Amino acid sequence: MSAYDFIVIGSGPAGKRAAVQAAKLGKSVLVIEKGRRVGGVSVHTGTIPSKTLRETVLNLTGWRERGFYGRAYRVKQDIEAKDLMSRLLMTLNHEVDVLEHQFVRNGVKTLFGTARFLDPNHVEVTTPAGEVYVHEAGRFLIAVGTNPYRPSDIPFNGTNVLDSDELIGLARLPRSLAVVGAGVVGVEYATIFSALDVNVTLIEPRSSFLDFVDHELIEDFTHQLRDRGMTIRLGSKVNSITFQNGSPVTTLDNGRQVRTEMLMFAGGRMGATDSLNLESCGLTADSRGRLKVNPETFQTDLPHIYAGGDVIGFPSLASTSMEQGRMAACHAFEIPMPPAPEHFPYGIYAVPEISTVGMNEQEVQQRGIQYECGVARFRETSRGHIMGLDQGMLKMIVSIKTRRVLGVHIVGEGATELIHIGQAVINLKGTLDYFIENTFNYPTLAEAYKIAALDAWNRMPRAAQ
Repeated sequence: MSAYDFIVIGSGPAGKRAAVQAAKLGKSVLVIEKGRRVGGVSVHTGTIPSKTLRETVLNLTGWRERGFYGRAYRVKQDIEAKDLMSRLLMTLNHEVDVLEHQFVRNGVKTLFGTARFLDPNHVEVTTPAGEVYVHEAGRFLIAVGTNPYRPSDIPFNGTNVLDSDELIGLARLPRSLAVVGAGVVGVEYATIFSALDVNVTLIEPRSSFLDFVDHELIEDFTHQLRDRGMTIRLGSKVNSITFQNGSPVTTLDNGRQVRTEMLMFAGGRMGATDSLNLESCGLTADSRGRLKVNPETFQTDLPHIYAGGDVIGFPSLASTSMEQGRMAACHAFEIPMPPAPEHFPYGIYAVPEISTVGMNEQEVQQRGIQYECGVARFRETSRGHIMGLDQGMLKMIVSIKTRRVLGVHIVGEGATELIHIGQAVINLKGTLDYFIENTFNYPTLAEAYKIAALDAWNRMPRAAQ
C-alpha cells in the first residue's frame, strides 16, 4: 500500500488541473484513470472530439466560403467518415501527449484502473490486467466526469441508434439524422451534421431549448437553422422508436413520425459515480449520479474529499472544470485564493457558435434594473463583408443608471473568441464608454462591440448619455 498527499480520481480537465496544481505545491499526487489513456471524457469523447469534428466539417465543406460561392460550394466533394476520423485521431494523440508530458514534468504519478473507496482514506484500484492495489491519501478529488444517459426504452444498437459518445466512432455518414434532445450536446451535433448537408431533425420534448441563453439570440439562432433546412420539433415527446427496413422510425406523442437513417439520443448525462462505492465514505450521489459540493471550496460532505468537473453538474464546461480543480487543490492544502470572478463565458460550439457572458435580458428584467440594449450585425462590419457573413449578431446589455455593461451575447462566426472582450469589461466593472472611446483594429469582427455600444448609447435617455 502506498500513501499520497492527494489522490485524484479521473484525469479530465478538473482532475488534470488539480493534480498539476497540487504537485506544484510540492505534494505527492496520484491520478487514477479508468480509461486506456489520460484525458477523460473531455479529450476522448467530449470537448476535444466534438470541436475537432466541427472544425473538420467546416473546413472540408467550405462552409465559411459559401457566403461568396453559394450553397453548392465544396472544398471536398465526397466527404466520408474516415476523412473526419483521421484528423480526430491526430488531435487526440496530440492532446494525450501534452497531458502525459505535463504529468511527467510535474512528478504526478498515474495508475490505470477502476477505483473504489474502501473507507474515507483508502481506495482500491483494479487494473485492466486484474491486479488490485490499495492506496491511502489525506485528501481526494473525485473528477470522474459523466456518461451518456441511456434510458432502457431507447433501442441503442451501436450502429444507427447511438449516444453522443458513440457518434465519435462513426463508421459512415448518414444521409439523414434524428437528434433527440436539444441540450448543448444535441444542438452541437445536430448543427455539425447539418453543415455536412445531412438532413437533420432536432427533437425536443420541451417547448424551448437552451433556456439559459438570451432569448433574442436563440430566436436568431433558430431562424438560421431553419433557413438552411434543419427541421426543429419543439414540444414533441418521443413515444417510441421502432425499426423499418433496419432504419429507426421515431414516433412523437402528436402522432408524427420521423424516418431517418440514424438517430442520436442526447438526453443528458449521468455522473460516473456508480463504481466508486461512495457508501463506504457516507457520501451519496443524486438521481443523476452527481455529487453535491460547497460551491466555494468544492468540498463534499466529507471535508477532505473534494469533487469537481461535470460530476458536480452545471455548468459542465471544460474551462470551469479546470478552475474548479485548481481551486479545490489550493483549498485542500490551505493556499489562499482570491474570490473567483463573478462572470465566466459560456460557449456552445454549434454551427453557428453561441457565446454569452454576464446577465441575459430576462435576468436583467427579473432584477428590475433599468437597461438598454445595443445590437450589431456582423454584416454591418467591413470584416463581415470580407468574410462573406450575412448572419451573426452581438447584443450588449447596459445599465441606464451606471452605464455599466451587464451582459454580452453573441451568435455567429468567432463568437467564442470574441466573447472574452466583453468578459474583461464586465468583470472589471467597465461601462459602454470603453467601447465608444477606444480604437479597434480595422477591419475586425470586434468592431461589432463599438457598433453595439453606439446603438445602445443612441437608445439611452439624454440624461444617461
